[in-house]
Formats: sequence, structure tokens, C-alpha cells
Amino acid sequence: MRIDKYLLFFLVFVCASALSAQETIQPKQLEDPSKGIVYNQEFAMNFRMHTRGLGFGISMGKLQTYYRTKYWLFELGELKHSQEYKQRQDTPSSFNNRVSKAFKYGKQNNLIVARLGMGAKRYFSEKAKHKGVAVGISYEAGATLGILKPYYLELSYSDNNNLTYSARYTENTAESFLDINDIHGGSAWTKGLNHISLLPGAHARFSVHFDWGAFDEYLKSFEGGIMVDAFVREAPIMVEINGVENNFLFLNLFLNLQFGKRW
Repeated sequence: MRIDKYLLFFLVFVCASALSAQETIQPKQLEDPSKGIVYNQEFAMNFRMHTRGLGFGISMGKLQTYYRTKYWLFELGELKHSQEYKQRQDTPSSFNNRVSKAFKYGKQNNLIVARLGMGAKRYFSEKAKHKGVAVGISYEAGATLGILKPYYLELSYSDNNNLTYSARYTENTAESFLDINDIHGGSAWTKGLNHISLLPGAHARFSVHFDWGAFDEYLKSFEGGIMVDAFVREAPIMVEINGVENNFLFLNLFLNLQFGKRW
């Protein structure tokens, strides 16, 4: 755990230092106008898939040179515990004949994350000037805000299995919440919105970046890399039973697709 903390601080420090050390250079003018137009800014939609969830975001970039773009990014997504799995009872209630919804046994909170970061892309390929595939790296660091929303289950009443009620994990509901025989299924996702709590943290990312026509009007790129989110305390996603442990650190591999426009 101590090593993970040092790794996080090192990644954040390296990314922040690299960003602050960049000098501001105005975009160069093309010597041959037939090779395209130099754009100053770009806007992109991001669709990120990682080993513990998904993320969707927007980014605004400033093209500083042919080979360097600095950007801001805002993203919403979810982080899941490595030991949460969907299961289903597949038994209709004799009271209302409603088949149970899939649920995750032992889950007590959804962890929604909002990330705000600053990053940069650096291209290494000469093809950037010729509307080919530009290859480079991308790195980013910034703040993360975790939003903990209680996870609700449909539980059976102890004296009447035909009736169910919706409940989250508390000391009072722990026995039924963790008794697989009392669980009818998952509740609606909107349950628990009135019991949200916040968990601040930070994130950093590093990736290899591929851009089809790095200075075309329409942005089309793909990147894959490693990302880390860290919070000020453990994120209570699961009930800690049967060897399951929560953590404050989430290290994931990711793939990201970008589509946007330059002007």
C-alpha cells in the first residue's frame, strides 16, 4: 500500500512538471498551403473504456505547434470494485409475478467519478503534416471527485416472503442485506440519490496516441494507456466480508476514442 502511494505521487508530479515546463509557441505557418490549414483550437468528445468501468467526457485543446497540443478535460464515469459481479435469482414473486432484477451481492455503494484535468499531446510522426496517422503520447493530471450513491436491494420481509421492500446497507439491514435467501433483486438505480456523499481525490494518465489526420478539420483519434485514481480514504464500494477489501487507489488500463472538430 505504501508503494502504491509513492507511485501515485510520482505519476502526478511527473505529469504536472511536464505540463508546467511547456513553453508557449504560436502555431507555425505552412510553407506549402496545399498541405492543409493550421488550426488553433480543437473540441473533442471522449469515450473511455477501462478495466473497472466507463467514462464519457469533453476536452478543449490549444494547438501550440505542429507536434504539441495542450488541453483541458472534464469527464464523468464509474469505478467498480474488482470483486463485484452481477447475479440473478430468476424467480418470480408469487405476490406480483415480477421476476427479480440482476443484483451485485455485497455491494453497498456506486462510485461515480467526475474528473477535471489538464494534459498535453505530443506527436512524433512526420505524417502529421501529410494527413496520415500521427503517433505520439498523451499525459494528463488533475482532480477527481468521487460521488458515493448507496446501492439498494429488494429484500423480502421476514414474516412474508411474498412482499419486498427496498433497502440499503446499514447496521439495521445488514443481516437481510447479506442473506442471499432474503434478496429478491436489485432496486431501481435512482434509489439512494438522497443519500449521496462525496469523496475527493486526484488522477493521472499516460497513453500512446494515434491520430488520423492530426491537423484535419475533423478530429479522429485513438489512445491506449494506464490511469490511476486515488482518494483521501478508502472508497466503500463493497461490504468487507469473505476477504473482500476496499481501497483508496484504482490503477487501470484504458482505451479512449476521440471525435471532434478543429478551427
